[in-house]
Amino acid sequence: MSLITAVLIGLATGIAFGFALEKSRVFEPGIIVGQMQLRSFIMLKVFLAAVITGLVVLAVLNGIFGVPLQLKPLLLRADIVGGLILGAGIALAGACPGTSMAQLGAGYKDAWFIVLGGIFGAMAYGYFYEPIIALLPEKGDKISFNQLLGLPFWTVALALAAALVIFLIVLERFTPWQEEIGADVDGLAPLPAESPKRMDGTTAARRA
Repeated sequence: MSLITAVLIGLATGIAFGFALEKSRVFEPGIIVGQMQLRSFIMLKVFLAAVITGLVVLAVLNGIFGVPLQLKPLLLRADIVGGLILGAGIALAGACPGTSMAQLGAGYKDAWFIVLGGIFGAMAYGYFYEPIIALLPEKGDKISFNQLLGLPFWTVALALAAALVIFLIVLERFTPWQEEIGADVDGLAPLPAESPKRMDGTTAARRA
């Protein structure tokens, strides 16, 4: 595959992902914060759907076309610390590196601060890479669930995808997305007592 072809495929994939992200409304700060507070599960549903799709695609690519998997080493301490920092940032900002770009496209001006913060954070990580690695010395092994189970990857991937589909159906049954999305399709459901008032303290007129 040539470099131009790879870039074009990446652009096409990014456009498709951005379109799905915008239409699912997962980029909305209210939905993101609501997921972190466990009062809205739209974000989890969309991400689970993405994981299921990825598992099926990888199962086909690896099982039928023999595309090799590129495993990453398991680094428990780094993953836990990094995950906690990222999760705290997402909960405070109501955005993540991916959704911030969609927020820019939707007109959220404060998303510029998220993007700039991500750029400076990446630069800081690059400059302080060695000290950070020294704080978390760890050598992980590249191992997958199918290796632990002694089964072909495609069988484990499809089985996990099926289990996630069942979980997704049950989750949707108990928390329908129509009840979570909000009257303005922004993830901010109105308070029962004061329907015109939003959960962020603003009214529909002020938001307009």
